[in-house]
Formats: sequence, structure tokens, C-alpha cells
Amino acid sequence: MAGLKVSFSCSNNTTASSFQNPSVPFFLSSFCKKVVTQIRFPNTMISPPKLQLQALGKARAEVLFSAKMAAGTVNEVLPPLLDSSSEPPPVFDGTTRLYISYICPYAQRVWIIRNCKGLQDKIKLVPIDLENRPAWYKEKVYSANKVPSLEHNNEVRGESLDLIKYIDSHFEGPSLFPHDPDKKEFAEELLSYTDTFNRAVISSFKGDGIGNEAGAAFDYIETALSKFEDGPFFLGQFSLVDIAYAPFIERFHPFFLDVKKYDIIAGRPKLTDWIKEMDKNDAYKQTKGEPKELVDVLKKRFLAQT
Repeated sequence: MAGLKVSFSCSNNTTASSFQNPSVPFFLSSFCKKVVTQIRFPNTMISPPKLQLQALGKARAEVLFSAKMAAGTVNEVLPPLLDSSSEPPPVFDGTTRLYISYICPYAQRVWIIRNCKGLQDKIKLVPIDLENRPAWYKEKVYSANKVPSLEHNNEVRGESLDLIKYIDSHFEGPSLFPHDPDKKEFAEELLSYTDTFNRAVISSFKGDGIGNEAGAAFDYIETALSKFEDGPFFLGQFSLVDIAYAPFIERFHPFFLDVKKYDIIAGRPKLTDWIKEMDKNDAYKQTKGEPKELVDVLKKRFLAQT
């Protein structure tokens, strides 16, 4: 039996999916336009935009469909986690695969750029259960046994910052790295600072208060967001730098509210605006986790009693 996935595009530009948000009442349909986003058959799933494009030339169809992907107008059905009981994919069969964990911020970086460049139909997601990871992942895919990793052209690469640059330069879609010399230099500075930023913030997880290092790290971000005035992002316009920081600030913001009763955006208007703008990015929003779940993961990892 075929099944339909229906979204409601409302007048205030919000979208509520009847599958993803069951709390949305059906009486909203009188104010919204129904849009069928997916058609399910027993063994396959077809999106109507792709059906429409079949009548077009292949090259034009691929360009238009990638544009829809990049714009976030095509919802992706996420694959299930692979664990120790799962069979491996047919590695090195010519398919480009991105191995991730849905809860890993480093993997989320690469997932975001995949979506932003509209590569959902070019790079297949392979989610790994990190708490029960399959032995074949280390043996057959990536000996470092970490995520993310990218299988492309019969090679496997790792390290999230390297991968977001690699995907940006080796795949189609809009470039997310600046050509302007000043912005390019600042981008490299900010990308190099990401590990320092994360260490400074995480160092304050235990103990009372936020700590001087974490406060200084968030102040650095506020100052960095003030450098260019041609947009709300780190380099003015959206770039790899925003992708590098987004998964971590997405976690730190609710964590500090919950554990420290401290709002990292208080007194930081640039960071406030940046978070608001990032939350408008559909390609990024498709990768976001539930705040409570993200906080629980951090508590389990950093605050659990030993």
C-alpha cells in the first residue's frame, strides 16, 4: 500500500509536518496549503519533485533537484542506525557515503554542508551507533573507528574540518569558502580556533559558575561576529565557519541554561542574531537534535558520577 507524507505550508512561512510533529492539529489545514512531499511504496520512496523532473532532461533535472535539496524544500527520510548486528554496506562499490552519528557534533558539521550544497542524492548517509558500533566499520571502512568519515572515489577520509573543505571543493553546489583575501584569512583563523573554543567551554562544565575561560570564549565569538557588517554570519555571508561552530553552540546554549542557569546570548546581541539566522537555514535545521536530548548526552559524558 502506498503512503503519503503531507506538509502544511502556512501563511507565516512556518511548516508543520504531520509525521514529524503530531501535535499540530488538523484544523490548521484551513489556513495552510497542503503539499505532498513524499510517496511511499512497500519497497521504495519517491518524492513528487523528482517525479516532475523525470519529464525534463537529465542534466537539467539533476540541477533543479539539487537546488530543491539545497533549499531544504525536499524532506529527507533518515536511515536507521547501524549497530554491531547490522550488515555492512557494499564498501567501495562506487557509492559516496558519509558515515555519521546523529548525536555527534563533528559529524553534524559534514552533514550540514552535504545538505547546504544539495548533495542528499549524491552522498548517502550511513549512521553508526557509537555505543554499539559494528566491528566492520573499523575493519572495512575507517581504521580510526571514529565519525565522521567520507567514502569517495574508493578512498575514506576523516576529520570534520578537513571534510567540510573537501566537500566544498570537490562537489557541485555553491562554494561556502570566501574568495576575498581578508575573509579567507579570517576564516582560517576562526576554523583554527574551534578546538580551543570547545575546550574552553567544556572545561567549565564541572564546578560552579561558568568560569573565566568559557566566558572569554563566548566573548571571542561575539567579537568575531562583529568583524564584517555585510551580514549576520562570521564572514558576513554564510560560510564553512558557521557550519564549523553551529553544532557546538547548538549544544552549549541549552546546556548552560539547564545546568548553569546561564544564558550564553545574554549581553551578546551578535551571537543572538547569529543563532536566529542559523535557525532559518532549512539545510541546517534538518540536522538539529532535540535540545533536551543533546543536553542529556553532554550530562552523561561529562557530568556522570565516576
